[in-house]
Amino acid sequence: MLCGRRPERIHAHFFPVLLVTGVFLQSTILFCYDKYDSSVCDFAAQVNLNKGCLFSSAASYTDSSDDETSPRDKQQKNSKEIEIAEQEMPALMALRKRAQGEKPLAGAKVVGCTHITAQTAVLMETLSALGAQCRWAACNIYSTQNEVAAALAEGGFSVFAWKGESEDDFWWCIDRCVNVEGWQPNMILDDGGDLTHWIYKKYPNMFKKIKGIVEESVTGVHRLYQLSKAGKLCVPAMNVNDSVTKQKFDNLYCCRESILDGLKRTTDVMFGGKQVVVCGYGEVSRKGCCAALKAMGSIVYVTEIDPICALQACMDGFRLVKLNEVIRQVDIVITCTGNKNVVVRENLDRMKNGCIVCNMGHSNTEIDVASLRTPELTWERVRSQVDHVIWPDGKRIVLLAEGRLLNLSCSTVPTFVLSITATTQALALIELYNAPEGRYKQDVYLLPKKMDEYVASLHLPTFDAHLTELSDEQAKYLGLNKNGPFKPNYYR
Repeated sequence: MLCGRRPERIHAHFFPVLLVTGVFLQSTILFCYDKYDSSVCDFAAQVNLNKGCLFSSAASYTDSSDDETSPRDKQQKNSKEIEIAEQEMPALMALRKRAQGEKPLAGAKVVGCTHITAQTAVLMETLSALGAQCRWAACNIYSTQNEVAAALAEGGFSVFAWKGESEDDFWWCIDRCVNVEGWQPNMILDDGGDLTHWIYKKYPNMFKKIKGIVEESVTGVHRLYQLSKAGKLCVPAMNVNDSVTKQKFDNLYCCRESILDGLKRTTDVMFGGKQVVVCGYGEVSRKGCCAALKAMGSIVYVTEIDPICALQACMDGFRLVKLNEVIRQVDIVITCTGNKNVVVRENLDRMKNGCIVCNMGHSNTEIDVASLRTPELTWERVRSQVDHVIWPDGKRIVLLAEGRLLNLSCSTVPTFVLSITATTQALALIELYNAPEGRYKQDVYLLPKKMDEYVASLHLPTFDAHLTELSDEQAKYLGLNKNGPFKPNYYR
């Protein structure tokens, strides 16, 4: 069980990192550490567990017996958890080995804002092995694995995150990650665009030294394109979300497994025969959520604004509807659009008793949760990340993760799939950091297709897979280089 609070709330001094690594009865052991600050402070503070400390979800892999473990033993255990993730992330480990004689990120100062999990820890350690200095904050207030954050801090990384941050804590962590004397980032690795937004808003002069931005999510990429269209994008940006490796693997295999995992862990729901409406039919929804739920025997409806995606849904065997046509009858509502106010109060009022409501998009804006915080409605915490919202007549809905990203808030995701995305992120950082001046303008770019293929090739040995090689005659006939790339840049 873990919890965390900003240091100024419980101590007279400000410390850039606060990680809580153990809970004993009514006491919490606190450790503060910043690699770029000469002061390192270990101290204990009494924190009443009834006044806001947040317990970890099932994703932390702990039970009550772990409460007897000392903080140091917990850190050792969870550094081993990072080692387990390394076994499922072969490409990042290959990058480390190939970088032993060279440091392609030497001098890079990477500031990151992503989900802080064991898989992210492997990425951070890889970036460090490649020569980079890293400072990190979380892109989601519920997805941080506290044990992993503690292990990273113990290993010398500057990490600003804990599970269950408030909105104020979230922005405070990002600010402390960026705003440090004697250290200025020259690369940004973002997931959702909040870090980029904060630097633009608070520290625009930092972009004079920043070489590029690498963005992973649909939401963040959309924000980058908005900046570019308005002529406000100051540096080159790499769109990882639309890379082939992200679209064909992360958005498919990750979501296909984690949507079921998240729903099962939080609600113990049986999927067979359940009526489900999925809002949006992009990559996350189509091949991920809808396919998984259909395979488990659910009756799946789809809402969509794009006629092309809508036609795909119809030809995949799903009934295309408007949300208000089925809202009274469905058992589960899932949003996957990247938009705002997809499910509004009117929809929530009309839902049946016991309807499960959750979000698989990055942002917490898809479900209008704010409209539920009114005097006539009662909120009842059932378990971690599960709330009953109760109407005056007794009707209740089951809201998961307060409308935030379900899979990383309430479950875990397949490490091997995240290896593909993390390797793509690492190569994008290397590409932007080492690109000669003038190669990339102040615009949004896709990863070169050769790099997509390289990422995939690094994962093939896991399956003992053997690629067929083109003959000279075949390569000439197709107009290709024998070593690739094998697809044009517009291929998705």
